[in-house]
Amino acid sequence: MEYNTKRESMAIPEYGRNIHKMIDYCISIEDREKRNATAETIVRVMRQMNASSAKSHDFEHKLWDHLHIISGFNLDIDAPYPAPKKDEISRKPEKLEYSQKTMAFPHYGKHIEKIIDSAVQIPEGDQKDAIVLAIANYLKKSYLTWNRDSVNDETVLKHLADLSNGKLHLKEEFSLISNSEALSKPKKQKNIVNKKAMALAQANKRKRRRR
Repeated sequence: MEYNTKRESMAIPEYGRNIHKMIDYCISIEDREKRNATAETIVRVMRQMNASSAKSHDFEHKLWDHLHIISGFNLDIDAPYPAPKKDEISRKPEKLEYSQKTMAFPHYGKHIEKIIDSAVQIPEGDQKDAIVLAIANYLKKSYLTWNRDSVNDETVLKHLADLSNGKLHLKEEFSLISNSEALSKPKKQKNIVNKKAMALAQANKRKRRRR
C-alpha cells in the first residue's frame, strides 16, 4: 500500500490527486491538438468540482490558472487565457503595516474614536444629545465587558470628555443605562435604550412648550 506521506505533494490539494494525475498525463501527450482537447476536458471536471463558485466573474480564468499551476507551468496548450507567471504566483505578499497610533483607552476599540470625532462635528440639538447618550452608553457597555467591578458613570463620562478633547458632554437631565441593563441581551438592551430616548425626547418637547 502506498501512503500519501510517501507521494509527491500536490500543488492545489483541493482538487485531489486524480486531477493532478490527469494533468501529468496531459503534459505527456505529444499531439498538440489532443493535448488541448484533454486540457479542456480536465477544466470541465474542475468546473464541476467547484460548481458553487461558478457565479464568480473570473471563475473560468481561475480554473485555467489552476491548471497551469498544478502542471508546474509545464503545460504547453492554446488556453483561452494567458498562463500566469510563476514568479508572480510564488511571490510573497508585502508585509502588512499596522497602525502605530496609540490609543488612550484600548478597551473601547479604535472605531469609537472615529465615531466621537464625527459626533463633535454635529450641530448642537436634540439629535446630537441623543448621539452623545448612545456613545456614552456604548462606552459603559464596553467598559463592563472587561471590568464589571469598578465601573461607574462618572468614570465613563470622564472618558467621553477625554476622547472628545472636552467637546462632548452628557446633558444633566440624561442618565446612563444601569450595569444590569448594559449587560443584558442586545435585543432587550435596545428596547431599554429606545424607551429612555423616547421619554427624554418627550420631556424636552414639554420643556420647550412651557417656554
